[in-house]
Amino acid sequence: MTDKVAIVTGAGRGIGRAVAERFIEEGMRVMLADANPAEGQRAAKALGPESQVMFHECDVAERLDVRNLIAATIDAFGAIDVLANNAAVMGGAEFLELTEEDFDRVLRVNLKGAFLISQGVARHMVERVENGAQPGTIVHMSSVNAVFAMTSQVPYTLSKGALTQLIRVSAVALAPWGIRVNAVGPGSMETDLPPRGSRDTSAMKILMSRTPMGRAGRPQEIASVVAFLASPESSYITGQTVYADGGRLPLDTVVPVD
Repeated sequence: MTDKVAIVTGAGRGIGRAVAERFIEEGMRVMLADANPAEGQRAAKALGPESQVMFHECDVAERLDVRNLIAATIDAFGAIDVLANNAAVMGGAEFLELTEEDFDRVLRVNLKGAFLISQGVARHMVERVENGAQPGTIVHMSSVNAVFAMTSQVPYTLSKGALTQLIRVSAVALAPWGIRVNAVGPGSMETDLPPRGSRDTSAMKILMSRTPMGRAGRPQEIASVVAFLASPESSYITGQTVYADGGRLPLDTVVPVD
């Protein structure tokens, strides 16, 4: 993966930043993208020199922002080999209380944004393949909630379920050019939990009772799966979601909690 070029969206913190850091460790050059310029710039400064990592502010649900991000990446690094699309938002409300505005806000970023950024990067990748370059790869960030029904996060759950179909249809559409599209579906993550000193014990027990491995995942563990799916090591995998969830998805009951 040395000298390959990646865009990582939602890269200012959490899983997105961990993915960017892993790519840099692999010798890649990375364009960080985030709608929060302060977090994005801070991450870029911490992760490496401008010759290897840069930041570009981007709202993935804005077509012009996406176009400018792609152009800035090509101007800076010459090409795009990998897209790691991690940008997402949540909106909490039960089904009967959910507002149209919150529904639209979440679907706008999580689904429309995933479509716009992956379509834009895919067009660049197709053009490169037709000019003799190696095919690129696209990795989206999904969730176990693409399968589970989380009633307090209705639009988020819907967006991740729809993302599964976007991954499948784009993987099939891009297969003639050798471009692969996959996703990682995390379960409960350390980044989603309150600080250790303020955690509600009963709430933590409920959360861990749904996770056979008995702990939350770390961003670096998700980044490792993203790196695998972005690399030639996964060259015959496309249209799939790899669930890194500590065993949560196959569980149909609860497990004892220490």
